Amino acid sequence: MISVFVYGLDQFLVGDLSVQLGKDLAKIYEVDEDDVNFVAPNTMVFHKRAEQTSWRVIVEVNVPKKLEVLQEQAVQVITHHIKQIAIHIEILFKYYSSDHHHLEINEEYPLYLEEQHDVEIDTEYPDDIEEGEGEDEIYTGDIFEGLK
Repeated sequence: MISVFVYGLDQFLVGDLSVQLGKDLAKIYEVDEDDVNFVAPNTMVFHKRAEQTSWRVIVEVNVPKKLEVLQEQAVQVITHHIKQIAIHIEILFKYYSSDHHHLEINEEYPLYLEEQHDVEIDTEYPDDIEEGEGEDEIYTGDIFEGLK
């Protein structure tokens, strides 16, 4: 299992980035694409009080120790993808023994949610209703009337 944590980049950009970068990392590490995951924590990178989002991105890659020999190839691929959306890139590899990795899969459910599982919500209002009419009408009365 390979986990890629991306700090200092918009979460939705990381989601987009995960598609092709995930395929490329899976190819380099010779693992299934399902073994590459991305984490986009709701974080920002700061330096001397100045927020650095998309200016300086920190990427942490957790990889099994036996794949350490492929680090330079991974650096090239990660850099190639992220330099299109960020200025500076810092990549930190953390290697772990496979003995220290545990995964429990519930066979009753798909391994991952995919785009076909997304629910689309219609947020458009009918053309014949203007703002302030119908259910979204503004109440102009005394809201504290019953409390007096």
